[in-house]
Amino acid sequence: MDGYYAFMLVATALVLMMTVPALALFYGGMSRSKSVLNMMMMSFSAAAIVGILYVAVGWSMGFGGDGTFFANPFELFWLDGVATDSYIFVMFQMTFAIITVALISGAVEGRMKFAAWLAFVPVWALVVYFPLAHMVFSCTDDSLICGRIGAQDYAGGTAVHINAGVAGLVLAIMVGKRLGFGKEPMRPHNLTLTMLGAGMLWLGWYGFNVGSIVFGGTTDEENLAQFYAETGRTFANTTLATFAAILAWLLVERLLHGKATSLGAASGIVAGLVAITPAAGAVDIEGAVAIGAISGAICAWAVGLKFKLGYDDSLDVVGVHLVGGIVGTVLIGLFSTADGAGGVDGLFYGGGFGSLGDQTLGALVAIVYSGVLTALIALAIKFTIGLRIDDEAEVEGIDGAAHGESAYDLHTSLSSGKGSAFGSSLAAPSPSKSEGASA
Repeated sequence: MDGYYAFMLVATALVLMMTVPALALFYGGMSRSKSVLNMMMMSFSAAAIVGILYVAVGWSMGFGGDGTFFANPFELFWLDGVATDSYIFVMFQMTFAIITVALISGAVEGRMKFAAWLAFVPVWALVVYFPLAHMVFSCTDDSLICGRIGAQDYAGGTAVHINAGVAGLVLAIMVGKRLGFGKEPMRPHNLTLTMLGAGMLWLGWYGFNVGSIVFGGTTDEENLAQFYAETGRTFANTTLATFAAILAWLLVERLLHGKATSLGAASGIVAGLVAITPAAGAVDIEGAVAIGAISGAICAWAVGLKFKLGYDDSLDVVGVHLVGGIVGTVLIGLFSTADGAGGVDGLFYGGGFGSLGDQTLGALVAIVYSGVLTALIALAIKFTIGLRIDDEAEVEGIDGAAHGESAYDLHTSLSSGKGSAFGSSLAAPSPSKSEGASA
């Protein structure tokens, strides 16, 4: 179809932007000042590693092979035999792999060895993401040999958000709590960055959801009609669900804590986007508003579970991505319509409990698969090179310990060079060892 290739070029660039720089800014602003650079580096390094790995074997594992559970990773090694006019679809799917891995990093802010992260990223992508993406997006055989997840998942509620959320939970438990967790304030150091990152994530999500259309027609005319109808639905649903989630999050936050915060608004944006991701093509606009509102409210409550249950999910990967992904995936079973992408009526539209059962089972499969394999990978790293930085490096700040840098050079003397516009009276004080320790 005329224009479709250009459309996918834009969609792919938007999804890549979701990781670099949008997620890096979103997570970086939520981090403490002494770990913001490391947090951003985890996103940038994940993009570089997963991008190369995806072209080498990830595409073959996810979309090649003969329909078995593990596609042959060497059948299309380095895209051998893939026509260049198909590269844009390869790149589009690559960006999904990148952001899935990068999302996990928010659960271990400020305390995971950078070397351990660099080891974790390729192994997790190979063992967890690529096979699960094959089961969700590519496998068309419903037999056990394929391992297909039967749940509707338009753009990645199971393979991306539930998968990353479970991995974040497991990794946070394995790495352990931040020093002072629950006793000292660990507030976001720059909410302006977080708000900017949230807005960029929202923009990028239109590529994520709207670009995920899969054509089912036999002629260009049929595909063009589907393109107009389905992209309009997914764009509207993505927008309206996000609006509803922001309002619901702020309402719950106001009821629970007495304040409606900018962090709550930014988090509500992401919660709504996460929940509508699997449902974007399956529901009508009323269903999208309902899913957004429910996810915003539940996620606003769920982010507090880490204090009650004792796991340290630093930047609420579990409360937003795991919980939001489950909510969006399961609620398809209630709100899907037969004229949607899945062609199935949910419980509220007279479809009975069949879709609800499929959606629940799909979420459970993703949870178990990701949880077990992530734990094994984390254990292997823990008992080889180790997962966590030492206490001194954590107190001083992982930015300095791992990268030899500081995000904010606040102690440079302005009078050290000739021609200073301010003179010697504004010389900065000497750096303190405790800089940023409680930021």
